[in-house]
Amino acid sequence: MSYLEYSVKTIPSGWRKVLYLNWPLVVLLSAVASVGFLMLYSVAGGALSPWAEPQMKRYLLGLGAMFCVAMVPIWLWRNLSALIYLGALALLVAVELFGAIGMGAQRWIDIGFMRLQPSEVMKVALVMALAAYYDWLPMRRVSHPVWVIAPLLLILAPTFLTLIQPDLGTAILLMVGGGAMMFIAGVHWAYFAIVIAAGGGAVYTVFLSRGTPWQLLKDYQFRRIDTFLDPSTDPLGAGYHITQAKIAMGSGGWTGRGFMQGTQSRLNFLPEKHTDFIFNTLAEEFGFVGGISLLLLYVLIVVFCIVAALQNKDRYSSLLILGVGLTFFLFFAVNMSMVMGLAPVVGVPLPLVSYGGSAMLVLMIAFGLVQSAHIHRPR
Repeated sequence: MSYLEYSVKTIPSGWRKVLYLNWPLVVLLSAVASVGFLMLYSVAGGALSPWAEPQMKRYLLGLGAMFCVAMVPIWLWRNLSALIYLGALALLVAVELFGAIGMGAQRWIDIGFMRLQPSEVMKVALVMALAAYYDWLPMRRVSHPVWVIAPLLLILAPTFLTLIQPDLGTAILLMVGGGAMMFIAGVHWAYFAIVIAAGGGAVYTVFLSRGTPWQLLKDYQFRRIDTFLDPSTDPLGAGYHITQAKIAMGSGGWTGRGFMQGTQSRLNFLPEKHTDFIFNTLAEEFGFVGGISLLLLYVLIVVFCIVAALQNKDRYSSLLILGVGLTFFLFFAVNMSMVMGLAPVVGVPLPLVSYGGSAMLVLMIAFGLVQSAHIHRPR
């Protein structure tokens, strides 16, 4: 035993856990959140209110929650996974019964000091439930048809409840994230080929239903698809958001117009500049260099998750870490694709940068689970 190993073992277990934290990951998360604070300060015209200051407080709360979750042994989170999933599912049902309505959708529950969005909780709860299921299931049964049904039901139940809110973006993330978890766990590729083929048929059916009594999507969701395919058809209506977003990104050039010098955001041409389209504000003020720098920070966080999963010999922990990393990747990949016109606008926030309480708090708790798996891994 080296002197360093001996020194660490002499430290009380509680403080030893603090030393075992993945501190580079904490630094990366704080760096991304700081970019968010800076941009929220900018879009408010150089003021901490109404967005930057509350976001800072939420991040500090989330950071504290991450440390608390990290100190709890990972085996306890494994045992609680099913209960947490059922609780999140109950919250989704509660949204349908007495949820708060905003911008034409019923997605939130008012709990006094904040409005909780249960679909955000479900993103992490689903990862935990699937990781626990495949940790319990022997590898030889992973691809057996009987044992594929249960995870499909775990995915489809919250997807349906989220879709009828309506929240198409989150429903897609739940479906894709859950399917990717099944693939990571070792489910045979043939199942995914069948799903992709069925998905193609479903897309055809959705378009076929347009204008009929059994129309499957809301009118505004169809307009988003039309806008994605050709924004110029309605530049002042349905295509306004993405048109202004592209103008903001293009005007930034390589190095940007400068901090707080973005005309699209300062003159309020850019819609939802503090939430869904905050990346366009960043690109306008700091240009390609600023956008690619933020993307690099995101990629490093995902890489840290992959490395932590590969280092962990516990199956539940590895699947959980990969699931959280994958969910985080889907967040920023979908948002960036959306605001650049590469995907339909589906209302997915930019993680840790867009203004919002539920998304940030749940994401920090998710990284607390990653830290718990890292701290308590076999050494």
